[in-house]
Amino acid sequence: MTNQAVSTLKASINEALKLAMKAHDKLRTDTLRMLNAAFKQIEVDERIILDDARCLAILEKQIKQRRESVAAYEQAGRRDLVDREQQELDILSTFMPEPLADEELARLIDTAMAETGATSARDMGRVMNILRPLLTGRADMSSVSAKVKARLG
Repeated sequence: MTNQAVSTLKASINEALKLAMKAHDKLRTDTLRMLNAAFKQIEVDERIILDDARCLAILEKQIKQRRESVAAYEQAGRRDLVDREQQELDILSTFMPEPLADEELARLIDTAMAETGATSARDMGRVMNILRPLLTGRADMSSVSAKVKARLG
């Protein structure tokens, strides 16, 4: 493992966990422990210390899983499980950065297209490679991909 500063996102999640434990908030404590376990699993498996970008990617994955679970449980008529998953989703979402405004997103797409000289759909991968690190956690990458594809049309 390399000596690296602890991720600020990870530190804020740990601080929130301590506060949840002191407040005896079982759901929040369980949810944040689960998130920390996901962080730890990656750190152990890959023998790394997570940075903010990687923590954010894991957080996004956990949020996506909750959204999929909510949809599946709603379809199955399991209101009790829908409520629990939704509450966990709400807790996890509080750690996400502020989403980008549409104007800012459009500006970043324009800049990435200009940098790569993208003119057609086959240039899409290069544009997305520039955008991905800038937009992680701040925009839904599938909708960004659709917008880039429409512009390269």
